[in-house]
This record gives sequence, C-alpha cells and structure tokens, in this order.
Amino acid sequence: MAIANRYEFIMLFDVENGNPNGDPDAGNTPRIDAETGYGYITDVCLKRKIRNYVELVKEGEKGYNILIKPDRTLNAKFTEAYEEENLPTNKKGANVDDVRKARDYMCRNYYDVRTFGAVMSTGDDPCGIVRGPVQINFAKSQSPISVQDVTITRKARTKAAGETEMGRKSIIPYALYRAEGYVSAALAQKLTGFDDADLELLWNAIINMFENDHSAARGKMSMRHLFVFKHDTLLGNCPSSVLFDKVTVTTESMTPRAFSDYQINVDETIPEGVTLLKKL
Repeated sequence: MAIANRYEFIMLFDVENGNPNGDPDAGNTPRIDAETGYGYITDVCLKRKIRNYVELVKEGEKGYNILIKPDRTLNAKFTEAYEEENLPTNKKGANVDDVRKARDYMCRNYYDVRTFGAVMSTGDDPCGIVRGPVQINFAKSQSPISVQDVTITRKARTKAAGETEMGRKSIIPYALYRAEGYVSAALAQKLTGFDDADLELLWNAIINMFENDHSAARGKMSMRHLFVFKHDTLLGNCPSSVLFDKVTVTTESMTPRAFSDYQINVDETIPEGVTLLKKL
C-alpha cells in the first residue's frame, strides 16, 4: 500500500580534500557558481548514489531492479516489460492500455522508477512517462568554496620517453553542502505505489550513500544530518518553504575547514500537523 503522508527532508553532508561532483564543461573540476563562489552538486549525482546503494543492498531481490544504469539499453528493458506482461510488441504505443500495463510493470519491478519516476516513451515498446513521488534539489555549499588544483606525478607513463609524467586533480579542501527534497504521497498513490518499505529504504540510502562509494577523487565525504518533516495528511499541512526555514546553518569562520566550524540551528516550533524526525 502506497504511503499516506507527505514528507520534506534536508540533507547536510560534507567533503574534505575531494571533488564531490565534477563539471565536464570545466575539465571535471568541482561545480561552482561563477557569480557567488558557492559550490553545487546536481540532483542527478545524488540520485545516482541512492541508486547504487539500493542496488548493493537489494541485489537480486524482486522489485528492486534499477533502470538507470549502464547495462542493457532502456528500450530492451521496455520490451521486456511487454513480454513479461504478455503484451504484443513493436506497436509503438498504439494501444494505450498496453502502455499503462507496461508502465505499471516498470513501477513494480524498478525501485528508481517508482521512486524518482522516468521517461520511458522511447523505442517500439514505450512504457509511458512516470512522475516520481521523490524529488531532490541541487545541493549547495553553505560557504563559498575554494577549488585547488593539486599537481601529482604519474609513474604509469603513457609515452615511451621519460620516467614520470605530471597530472592534476582538482579538490575542495572542505565544504558543507545542503540539499532539500520532497516526497509526494499523492503521486505515490496515483502512479507508482511507492510504499512505507520503499520510504525506509530511501532514508537508509541517504544516510549511507557515501559509505560504500568512497574514492580517491571524491575524498572524504560524510552524511552529517538528515532532517525529515512528516505531515499528518496526504497533501500536507503547510508549505515546504516554511519547514526548510526551520533548519539554518551558520558559521563565524571565513575559511571553514571542518564540520565543527558550523552551527546547525533547528527551530523546534514546528507547525501543527507536522512532525520533525531527526533521522541522523
């Protein structure tokens, strides 16, 4: 049974001596707002880490496949939905009921589809478009970031001549990021069937999204806080902006270099009909 309550949530996480999300348009350096100097991380990057965690802990378990990953083509997965539901293939979506049945199959069998939604309208066997109940904004650093280019030496040469080659990696000495998200019970009930077990898996994935994703390039990344606002009703009891304003981040340091340089302030006067859950 799909969830019956609306939620909003706030993630606070940091990076130390690493590149949390490289920009391919800027030589894969950390993403930065050129006007303000604040760093940002895309929603796509964050959702990728959630997908990776779910695939790791639920591998092989029915209903927890991941659609968006580099294995088979999307169109092949869409055709599989038609075959599993015993629907005629290669009709290019001519039968609306068949498309709906294939869409429902994708929601039942792919966790990221019933969570984030997906555009599945391509190929000879389209599965429609699903608007997911869970949406995440870009993460933004809580102070301007300082991107440093670190020169490194490479012993694994690419050319025959010479003994060493020089390389470069771009890092952020330290940054604390904040991202906000939404969980719509209305969309879960109307479209995807996202249920309480899926929701609990989402919280676990957010809390642990960096724990099995460490790499030399990303440095030391840690989830510091996960604040969840639970509404008593399907459509919610107050605007999300009011709830997001209840958690503020401040610092007196001009060059923060640790999580302890920040103060996390939580206004406990939560509007009626909403409960604050401190998951981390």
